[in-house]
Amino acid sequence: MPELKTQADEPHDPLVDFDQWASLAKTDPEAFEFKRAEVIEDMIQRMPAHKHHRMRCLQWKIDQVRNQASNPLSACIKISEMMWDSLVGPGGLRDALERVGEGDFEPPPKAKVLAFESLR
Repeated sequence: MPELKTQADEPHDPLVDFDQWASLAKTDPEAFEFKRAEVIEDMIQRMPAHKHHRMRCLQWKIDQVRNQASNPLSACIKISEMMWDSLVGPGGLRDALERVGEGDFEPPPKAKVLAFESLR
């Protein structure tokens, strides 16, 4: 399998070579999915350890949207909507920044964790 470009070699190079990835997706979809998962896992591993679980959960959610979509364009639109919601939707980044800017910021309340007895 040819090595796909995933990081910029020079400052003006794109991080992803779209044509290479598109070609692999057309010629060998299985290899494309394997490489995609590999690159995603590598990206997660580069993040601070305390974010790994959250990022894997987010990736799972994205993968479910892709699996349930009727076609790639539909998946792209739904994932784009997810991104916009996290930015400008209720409780999104914009809301958080506005609360901080107004000096009205309070962290969300912590939930009480309930202990359940084992039935065994």
